[in-house]
Amino acid sequence: MTTADGHARNDGVRDGGVRLRRATAEDAGPLTRLFLASRAAAMPYLPKVHSDEDTLAWMTHVVLPGTTVWIAETGAGNGTGRGEPLGFVSVDGAELEHLYLRPDARRRGIGSLLLDRARRSSAGELTLYVFRRNTDARAFYERHGFTAIAFDDGSRNEEREPDVRYRWTANG
Repeated sequence: MTTADGHARNDGVRDGGVRLRRATAEDAGPLTRLFLASRAAAMPYLPKVHSDEDTLAWMTHVVLPGTTVWIAETGAGNGTGRGEPLGFVSVDGAELEHLYLRPDARRRGIGSLLLDRARRSSAGELTLYVFRRNTDARAFYERHGFTAIAFDDGSRNEEREPDVRYRWTANG
């Protein structure tokens, strides 16, 4: 079965050179590098509040063991059975914690593929926060049926950047 944009819906199935798989502890380094590169490219206005080493520790000890993480990667393996990470999504219950893409992987349907995976793992509802100035991400979520439900002044996040709370439900 495929999504509306032609990507595979089955976990681990290759389609268009992209494959989804569950993240493991070994993915901490590559996902940290992807996270840092994505934020630097998409949100250069954000202050850097943690060192790269602290971000790796957070990915290793908080994100990977504490949430469900799916990786979109190139279909071509490198001898390890794994391709190059193109993006990842992290979900904790009904909260979409993170969805990041490698800067050169944007606008190729990979974010939609990861979002579809997150939706299928939910109980029909997802919520998330997006920085207000991240207009590309806001437009992406709105195109995918998310609705802004609250606007915050930035006091709730480490970056002190105003953000928007979004909600999606399967029932619309």
